[in-house]
Amino acid sequence: MLSKNIIVFVGCLFSQICLAQTDQTSDLKTFRSAESNQPGKLFPQVNNEGKVRASLYAPNASKVQLDLGGKKYEMTKNEAGLWTGESDPQDEGFHYYQLNVDGASIPDPNSRYFYGAGRLGSGIEVPADDEAFYALQKVPHGMVSENIYYSDLTKSWRRCFIYTPASYYENNKSRFPVLYLQHGSFEDETGWVNQGKANLILDNLIAQNKAKPMIIVTDNGYAFKPGDKEATQKGQGVSIFEDVLIKEVIPMIDKRFRTLADREHRAIAGLSMGANQTMRIVMRNLDKFAYYGGFSGTSNYPNTDVIDPNVFMDGKFKNGNEVNNKLKLFWLGLGTKEPAPFPKSVGAFKAMLDQQGISYTYYESPKTAHEWLTWRRSLQNFASLLFR
Repeated sequence: MLSKNIIVFVGCLFSQICLAQTDQTSDLKTFRSAESNQPGKLFPQVNNEGKVRASLYAPNASKVQLDLGGKKYEMTKNEAGLWTGESDPQDEGFHYYQLNVDGASIPDPNSRYFYGAGRLGSGIEVPADDEAFYALQKVPHGMVSENIYYSDLTKSWRRCFIYTPASYYENNKSRFPVLYLQHGSFEDETGWVNQGKANLILDNLIAQNKAKPMIIVTDNGYAFKPGDKEATQKGQGVSIFEDVLIKEVIPMIDKRFRTLADREHRAIAGLSMGANQTMRIVMRNLDKFAYYGGFSGTSNYPNTDVIDPNVFMDGKFKNGNEVNNKLKLFWLGLGTKEPAPFPKSVGAFKAMLDQQGISYTYYESPKTAHEWLTWRRSLQNFASLLFR
């Protein structure tokens, strides 16, 4: 008898939750389940204005908030213990978010998880008008492989991800150029595939003959000199990422994959922190790279002052003609809604390039800030110019 009562109780509770969720779906003509949800999850949802609606079953909680875009939105609880809340309209593209339950920030159990802000957490896709360029299309698809390696420089196990285009597997004698592509601060080597959709962007570009087939390598930009274990774990050790890339990763990729192993067929790019890192790397290794892309960042960040090319980066930009002769493409990108100090710091850097007569390509992503849609668009535009 007791077991029957429990079954009845659970059944009633489940039906209450389902009915509560059904009530929330009455306006699905405007609100749709997000593409970034876990399979089969109805919430979170996004409407045609970019508003986000989240839901959480937490009957014992006294306060639940949706934390999105730097603002916390109050959620309300129904009789079944189901909390729902709605945000203001969000910019198009991908955004990190979390739920706050009685003061504790937690990932949304309905969302897929992404590594950002130094931890695995929730993310949501707000549909964009131009999303077709990074959508999963019916075109030949390449492969993303995980490569684990031991670094003698960091004395630790590391990994990188390698995108190989569909044509890589059609002819085992063909060789391909390589783009080394770096993430931003508090992200890792998974970012460009999971959040950035780099593989899908290249699949679509290549299928439309808008980009040359290429290999893409994404590594972890946090690489530290062995020593202070606590500082290294906090990301505060002595960075040796440049050495890891130049001395370990590139030789390893050239050995394991069919690459065109010369500077004319090697590019490097990054976003935000990665843009700062890769700019320093390329200017100190012009014998290794012929293409550079900086998305939402330059190496004078966060400074916005006028740059003295005789002093900046040890005079690497002092001789404009030499830079022009070495780099086939110097590319910069920025969102039109980027926060301070990015517009002024990038602006100061561009002014220095103009002063030195250094050729560059500049792109602005419309109506986006320091976020993944800016960087997806940047990759789309940058990749289409590589290895021409």
